Amino acid sequence: MKFSGKIPSVIPGRITSAVFGPAPISRDRAMGLSERLAAVSSLTSSLEYLTQRKDMDKGGMNDWEVARQYLMGAGPLTRRLVDSVSGVRTTTALHVARSAVSVGMLLPGNSRWRGAGSLFLGASSALLSPRHHYGGDGSDQVATLVQLATGTARLAPSPAAKDALLWYAALQANMAYAVSGWVKLFGKPWRDATALSGVMRTRTYGHDGMFRWTQGHPRTAKVLTHSVLALECLFPLAYLGGGKLTRSMITSAAAFHVANGYFMGLGRFVSAFPAMHPLVAYTSAPRSHPAVAGRDDRALGTALALLAGGAAVAGATAVQRCMRTTEGWHTSRVLTTRHGNRLQYEEYAPGADDQPVVVLASGLLSTSEHYAWIAERLCHETRYGVVAYARAGYAGSRRGATGSFRLSESVHDLVDLVNGAVDPRRKVILVGHSIGGELARRAAAHLGDRLQGVVYLDSSHPGQLNSGAGLADKSLTGNFAAMSRALRLGTGILLNRPAWINELPFAYRNKVYAQFADARMWEAARREWKAVRADFRSFSGELGRIEGVPGLVISAQQTVDRTPEQLLLHRELAKAHAGTRAETVVIEGATHETLLINSRYAHQVTDRIIAFFRDADSHAAAAEPTRPVTFAKKPVPLKEALQLHEGRNRATFFSPYPEAGTGLQSHSLLVPEESLWHLSHIWYEADGSTRVGTEISRLTSPEEIDAYARTAGLEPENRFGDWDPETEPHHDLSPFLKTERE
Repeated sequence: MKFSGKIPSVIPGRITSAVFGPAPISRDRAMGLSERLAAVSSLTSSLEYLTQRKDMDKGGMNDWEVARQYLMGAGPLTRRLVDSVSGVRTTTALHVARSAVSVGMLLPGNSRWRGAGSLFLGASSALLSPRHHYGGDGSDQVATLVQLATGTARLAPSPAAKDALLWYAALQANMAYAVSGWVKLFGKPWRDATALSGVMRTRTYGHDGMFRWTQGHPRTAKVLTHSVLALECLFPLAYLGGGKLTRSMITSAAAFHVANGYFMGLGRFVSAFPAMHPLVAYTSAPRSHPAVAGRDDRALGTALALLAGGAAVAGATAVQRCMRTTEGWHTSRVLTTRHGNRLQYEEYAPGADDQPVVVLASGLLSTSEHYAWIAERLCHETRYGVVAYARAGYAGSRRGATGSFRLSESVHDLVDLVNGAVDPRRKVILVGHSIGGELARRAAAHLGDRLQGVVYLDSSHPGQLNSGAGLADKSLTGNFAAMSRALRLGTGILLNRPAWINELPFAYRNKVYAQFADARMWEAARREWKAVRADFRSFSGELGRIEGVPGLVISAQQTVDRTPEQLLLHRELAKAHAGTRAETVVIEGATHETLLINSRYAHQVTDRIIAFFRDADSHAAAAEPTRPVTFAKKPVPLKEALQLHEGRNRATFFSPYPEAGTGLQSHSLLVPEESLWHLSHIWYEADGSTRVGTEISRLTSPEEIDAYARTAGLEPENRFGDWDPETEPHHDLSPFLKTERE
């Protein structure tokens, strides 16, 4: 047959339909393909764990005695259920069973028993997920989702229920790709196409040959990187035009996962993510096609309605949190600085006129409420004034400056706050955490003789980036920016409440969470971190001397353990305070954050501050309360209180409740000369939560009680106490069990 040189008109049409067209597939065919691909992932996963059983042994990477700590926040039923399958023998038996079932799922057939097999694989994968905390990845989660959806669909009695479940899995696939793509788009490395070479040069997921190729072909690598971004961001377009882009989308996505498996060693990705593709093909084909005739698409409408409702709720939640963030407390005040910044500040206590005012400066991405434990104790146990403020961009403080941000702007704001919010006749003690410590150090040069002292709480040091002691990660700026953009899109409703917030006093938690979910806070952190990097990189030489101003430097143990150079830098901060008292202290067990937010460490910090400035304020340890005091209706006998403390002013007690893990922890301060007994309580509830409270009681002597009785027309006959006179106050029969005493 002689070739005429012309291509038959039918060939281009076939090529076009093969590339741009739907991929019609029946319901049973879609479920069968998805089940088998997911089964391959489960088989691969279980065989990997069986060949690496040593990781489950004592001391191994997945030693359950260590891994179970990640379930501490789960409910008791979940913990017991996971514990029951996490023994080495049980886990091994489950993986053997999973392997056998996975092989069975690869066999031909279309019976309902396949549904039971998929459900077993999905449920066992979910149960074993905490057991294999290290070694699991996104492919396990995708396979589990597909197996639970297809398994339930196999057993569902009606076609409508089957289609609803398949639509659910298909929509999850679209979300997985689209969310992954848009999140990448927020990151500068993906936009400038350096991400691909960056991943390929890593030891864990890299590939030496591919890395060299990206270096030798930068333009092609950039096109490839942006193509991946486009594929993920635009994956839902597979549903437009009757599924005309379905074939090209799922083919490109499958090729992408094969590349992940080869170059990055993510073998399970090759079968796990493509397991969702048959469901996408089934749901994207036009209903007019015979293969999907009778498909029930009501789930799509329901999903779109839920999406619209979710968007409305997310918007309302964002507005509510923004209002809660910016409104401050009912006693908040506002001050405008020389740069036009409006600072919101809170006066916890005015203090005595002859005593200094403590001004609290928070750290990067921290709130002024982080100081709650410290501020409240200073209010109740000293005569100091206490002021906390939010820097421009945080909480209700707004940045009005128009120029580029520099650290000097925040230093000037702090100086203006002191001069504007504190009586000029009173001294000031600056307390700064993290970058707040460096701001306090620089502000000291502007405050002159108004300054009574500076306290550095795990403070930053301008030389830490050059010494390697601090964070020098450029990606932090990008992370802060990405988080800010995401929150501006209303995704704050999806933000999990960080566990550390529950360590703060109860009354402050919602306010802090609202600020954490506020885009403005993350944008302010990005702006500050960028300025910190530029400023600290230019530092050279020694710190400027601060003459005649006492300095207290408090370090968190885990900070100096992780970077020993930080302890040397903290000592430099103390040495900068020349010609006066300077002290460095390490709080054992504390981290950079828990130094403030954990009640135990915060109390230790407060004790150090009070003790350090005791010479300047001889009444610090036994001061008059600076807030209104409501005395207990039942007076507390002085003798019993003194007996409980065994002659000491401070003590800590724990009173257990009948239910395991519950009780009352009390931090007690006796001020006998003022006849006061102050108690701060922490209630530990059965669900793991805590509540806090304080009380002040007036101490009385037996003679004073007798005098009250006579005034009321009564004649005392005898005296009775709560404690058996034959036992000590800390005896087993007594109400308090002492755990710590100063």
